[in-house]
Amino acid sequence: MAKKEIPSEESQRLDKWLWAARFYKTRGLAVEAISGGKVHLNKNRVKPSRTIKPDDVLSISKPPYEHIITILGLSKQRRPAPEAQQLYVESEASIEKRKKLHEEIKSQPLGFRYDKGRPNKRDRRHIIKFTRKS
Repeated sequence: MAKKEIPSEESQRLDKWLWAARFYKTRGLAVEAISGGKVHLNKNRVKPSRTIKPDDVLSISKPPYEHIITILGLSKQRRPAPEAQQLYVESEASIEKRKKLHEEIKSQPLGFRYDKGRPNKRDRRHIIKFTRKS
């Protein structure tokens, strides 16, 4: 029988850390994201119970954005956002990529954008007909 890794003060479960660092609102959502392959530890897919330690690199995909962070500290409790942001540092490349993608999304036209104001009766009928098809 294999020995279980005994958690020390220098390690913490990945799902608890993601919750404490405020990447996910609940631990359940963090577990779901990890199990779904949205979180990678040191470029490897992991399970929610995997222990992490400072200097580990996490890749967190929250579509359409991706965060690449380095863990600086651990926290057993969920603290206010300013304190949670001190638990990690995001890479410069990741920040630039997210800003660029944000600008691209912002500059794209919206779905039903009307230059003349509200849709008229004929336009509304077309919208309703289109939405009921799908």
